[in-house]
Amino acid sequence: MLGWIDLASDQDEVLDAIDAFVAEAAPRFDDLVVLGIGGSSLGSIAVLSALQHPARALQGAAGDGLRVHVVDNVDADVVAGLLETLDPGRTLVNVISKSGTTAETMAGYLAFEAWLRDGVGEDRFREHVVATTDPEQGILRPLAERDGMRTFSVPPSVGGRFSVLSPVGLLPLALGGVDVRALLQGAADANEAAARPFDQSVPKRAAFAQLATARRGATISVLMPYSTRLRRLSDWFVQLWAESLGKAVDRRGARVHAGTTPLPASGTTDQHSQVQLFNEGPFDKVVAFVRLGEPDRDLRIPAPREGLEALSYLGGRGFHELMNAEQAATGHALAAHRRPNYTLRLPRLDARHLGELLQTLMWQTALVGERLGIDAYDQPGVELGKVYTYALMGREGYEATRRELEDAGVEA
Repeated sequence: MLGWIDLASDQDEVLDAIDAFVAEAAPRFDDLVVLGIGGSSLGSIAVLSALQHPARALQGAAGDGLRVHVVDNVDADVVAGLLETLDPGRTLVNVISKSGTTAETMAGYLAFEAWLRDGVGEDRFREHVVATTDPEQGILRPLAERDGMRTFSVPPSVGGRFSVLSPVGLLPLALGGVDVRALLQGAADANEAAARPFDQSVPKRAAFAQLATARRGATISVLMPYSTRLRRLSDWFVQLWAESLGKAVDRRGARVHAGTTPLPASGTTDQHSQVQLFNEGPFDKVVAFVRLGEPDRDLRIPAPREGLEALSYLGGRGFHELMNAEQAATGHALAAHRRPNYTLRLPRLDARHLGELLQTLMWQTALVGERLGIDAYDQPGVELGKVYTYALMGREGYEATRRELEDAGVEA
């Protein structure tokens, strides 16, 4: 399952196909609905939140890229709200599931397929659907091919939480106006950094920082970007870290119960929320900050009017300058309290540097997994819950499990 490493340099045909699809779809659609969960959604959400215009949802159809709406939960309010609001004639749906059996994703697909059939007709609904799925296996590919839908493939050697730089992420990101080639160039930069000697390699040094502090009792790993646009990066990191490293057994079969707990935070918001705990609570956290060198846009703080002289120190300074001052202050305060922390620095928040950051965090995770001697690419702890869900919802073949649950008093 190491295919995620090669995605940075081995996708020319995929990129050409995505370019052609975007050129065809852009004039026809205003909105894109992405149906996916976990690795099929969190990466796209993180990148779109970082790189689309901060007010893209408020812009009209003339904005750069389609407005993207990600349905990553079985929340009836959200699904029904989109169905009530969007125009089926101007909406494209991207259903993402490797197997085609993911209950949450396929429930959403059934709802949107029926909506499209009613809205644009039986003959045209397939023109509004693109499926991203396994190239050969599962139930979604034959369904899509039978109905004449466009399809893109999830590489078999790429697991869901490592798939943001595969068609799982690249297609919705390109439709949303992201420069996906620059994103991949950044990932290639991170691959080069991972191959360098330790003292010149950010991925290796970050992995070492996590391992070293975990051995000293830091069982909680905090990712704290100082950028609202990177807030959803922390959600993506939580899945990457937790599913990859939280394992009961190692590769030899020994019971180890490995892993540290990922915790999302956001600067400066969480300075007024979690940082009190980080500084004075248990000595069980390592904090990784993400800091931006230059903003896309900055705003000067006006000089205060009469009566607000106590705020004069802010007048004429930049919002970005204040953001970075707060990050530096928080990091130094943590150090003063003997709390481990380090900072990942991005010169600016563009596609290339974000791609490098994503790949760096994937390398960090993979290297920690190797050092712990666990399989960072499976997720057996997730599967039992899926089986129980199938049984509770009456899926054929799960009758015995349903009886087991009924006997235990468990019901939907």
